[in-house]
Amino acid sequence: MKQIRQNGFALILVIVVMALISVVVFLLTEDANTVVFQSDIAYLEAVEQNLIASSLAWAKQNVKNENKEIFPKNIELDVSAMNIRDAILSVTIGAPRDNEVQVEVSASYSRGRRTLRHNDKYKIQISP
Repeated sequence: MKQIRQNGFALILVIVVMALISVVVFLLTEDANTVVFQSDIAYLEAVEQNLIASSLAWAKQNVKNENKEIFPKNIELDVSAMNIRDAILSVTIGAPRDNEVQVEVSASYSRGRRTLRHNDKYKIQISP
């Protein structure tokens, strides 16, 4: 009879320990999901800044070199070398006016199931 009680106690102890371990694993999994979510957000913010900076640098370089009569124009830039999955970058350069050009940047990029879009206008100063 004593042997059965000891085996029963050991079984109950093992079940309680497994329940505690499962609670700890659940809590760690929730924290890991939060970390993954936050890292995805940080990645997408960095991608957005890189795409905007690249498009503005491209626009500034090409506004200097282009004939003023071909504006406004819309260009879709190749971003395949940036290794950003499903990224699209479009730049619309307006007609120069008063040593200033208005540039509209449209970008779309994704990570996992999140797809973000950016569309904003910027002004670039040009020298005469």
